[in-house]
Amino acid sequence: MAVSRISSGVVAVVAVFFAVLVLPAVQAQSLAPAPAPTSDGTSIDQGIAYVLMLVALALTYLIHAADLIYSF
Repeated sequence: MAVSRISSGVVAVVAVFFAVLVLPAVQAQSLAPAPAPTSDGTSIDQGIAYVLMLVALALTYLIHAADLIYSF
C-alpha cells in the first residue's frame, strides 16, 4: 500500500508540474512561418537526368556486349 501511495504522489506531482509550467509555455508560442523551399526543382531534374544517362549507358553496354557475343 505504501508503494501505491508514493506512486500516486509522484504521478500527482508530475501532473501538476505539466499543468502549471509546461502546458502554458507550449500554448504561448506563436506559429512560425513555413521555411522557404530549399530547391526550385532544378536539382530534382538534374538527378532524374543522371539516372536516365546511367540507364542509357547500361543499355548501350548490354547491347554492345550482346552484339559481340553473336558476331563470332
